[in-house]
Amino acid sequence: MSAIVQRINAWSSPRNISTALMYAFRQRADTTVVDEPLYAHFLKHGQTEVVHPGASEILSSQLNEGEEVVKQVLLGHYTTPVAFFKQMTHHLVAMDESFLQHMDNIMLIRDPRAIIASYAKVIPNPGIDDIGVEQQYHLFQKLQAMGALRAVVDARQLLLDPEGVLRQLCDRLGLAFDKGMLKWAPGPRPEDGVWASYWYSRVHTSTGFQAYEERTYELPPKLEALAKHCAPYYHTLFDVALKAREV
Repeated sequence: MSAIVQRINAWSSPRNISTALMYAFRQRADTTVVDEPLYAHFLKHGQTEVVHPGASEILSSQLNEGEEVVKQVLLGHYTTPVAFFKQMTHHLVAMDESFLQHMDNIMLIRDPRAIIASYAKVIPNPGIDDIGVEQQYHLFQKLQAMGALRAVVDARQLLLDPEGVLRQLCDRLGLAFDKGMLKWAPGPRPEDGVWASYWYSRVHTSTGFQAYEERTYELPPKLEALAKHCAPYYHTLFDVALKAREV
């Protein structure tokens, strides 16, 4: 592992603004970004019963074993001073997690009701292992114990004040804020995973963080129960998340 590379894991729930955050870090000249390097590992070793779009393509496009991902990707060689790994928290299954203490870790959270409503449009009837909120809470505790957690970022707060929250995030990571992180050209990126065609259509039309819009979500009973189960975990994490500036 090269000591000169700062390695950042952004542990997100699904159906969050994690791809936009990855695009923001991609604008930095000092940063290489990697899209969900543990996705194939999760498909091979996770317990989910849902069918993921493009699963065979994903398994063919990435290393399938988490230990090899850690060795070759997360702790691999990079030519830039910073490497940013967009990660899904629920992908962190059936593997040695000791690598986390050698990296800077941030968490990206979102209201579970919003996650579930969005996720169910692509994959019906998601379960607790697909949503990732409970896993985020447990990972939060582990990272705190390791001293490897740098920040918790809430999607709503980031969209309310992109510059303010990104400035705080960069400060927590010991990075200089780059105003270029606020804008990008529309369209796909070379770093996009092969699953982009199924999930990234909206972010590919964006040129920056979209203005936050307050919404209400009607969920069927089974998903309503899932949202209620996730709510206490989310609120615990939100309490320590970076907050938007009052404007």
